[in-house]
Amino acid sequence: MTNTDSSNTNSSNTNSPSDPNVNPLTVPNPADPDANILNSNTIPDHYEDGRPVPVTIPIPLAPGIKVVYTTRLGGISQGDYAALNLGGRGGDDPAAIEANRTALAEEIGAKLSLVGQVHSAKAVDVDDLYRDNAPYGFDASGTQIDEERAAQRIEADGQVTTRKGVALGMFAADCLPVLFADPISGVIGAAHCGRRGLQRGVIEETVDLMVKKGAKRENIVATLGPRICGECYEVGDEIAEDFQKRFPLTKTTTRFGGAGIDIAEAAMIDLAFAGVNQVADSMRRVNAATQYLAEDAELADLCRADNEGDPELHERIGAIRHSLCTLENPLWFSHRRATLSHKEHEGRLLALVVRE
Repeated sequence: MTNTDSSNTNSSNTNSPSDPNVNPLTVPNPADPDANILNSNTIPDHYEDGRPVPVTIPIPLAPGIKVVYTTRLGGISQGDYAALNLGGRGGDDPAAIEANRTALAEEIGAKLSLVGQVHSAKAVDVDDLYRDNAPYGFDASGTQIDEERAAQRIEADGQVTTRKGVALGMFAADCLPVLFADPISGVIGAAHCGRRGLQRGVIEETVDLMVKKGAKRENIVATLGPRICGECYEVGDEIAEDFQKRFPLTKTTTRFGGAGIDIAEAAMIDLAFAGVNQVADSMRRVNAATQYLAEDAELADLCRADNEGDPELHERIGAIRHSLCTLENPLWFSHRRATLSHKEHEGRLLALVVRE
């Protein structure tokens, strides 16, 4: 694993919360901002009512604004969707999806805002759309929970808002979520950046909509969330050459030997063109969380079902070169990992940004 900061692990428990049901991954430590994601050597598995605790990685993006990445841990989905599946279009049990999303909203202390992602460049203003239509907030992703509640679907791959307490969420299982904040104007944004969405300009559209709502490009801070890395995202020569015409120097040779693309590098190119020059790196905290969970029993069970030659969990963790890579790091859901493992389905993580 690269750039792992083991000093973030607090083995003395001096900063542990007094409430045993509080998830220590999400409790801030004012004395050490870099240890916010790790301040206990025990993560509680369940709340008092028996529900699993969603395991998340929170990252301060700007004053009063945080980003949250969900992991596969701490949900009730079963089989190929295990365990904290938050996506609603793959055939998972609707009751499990709702329970996972509701637990996540409670854990981060914010309502979720979800849209139907279609690899477009369209961004929407959530201030014009938001209404509580689900226990966890605003769901316009098209998820059908039960027959009595009609599913709402708004197709978009970018969201912006000025609301406090509303977490803009982007689903991912290899695509790149990019999260934005202008702490001065209070405008936040999120974009789902798959290969096609990047080529169609979703970053520019999202930033432009933020600016229309009062953000200034020079004040916007962005961060790049979990995604498949350029060494793992094999697409073939034709697609890679076409992508490189739009994003120079993003064609790669993958660890599988074929042509690939680096979607994170492409995003950095379009962020610069959009006038966003402040980009915070999420990797340090993700490295620390990954190291911290290297002996987690639930993660070990999930890895045994990943059909990757049955390496021990510590071997999987030790082989990681890019902790934000969804294929390499077993903390994340990955469509490509599921395909390589001959699975029929996979879950979805959420990358969220919220103004507290």
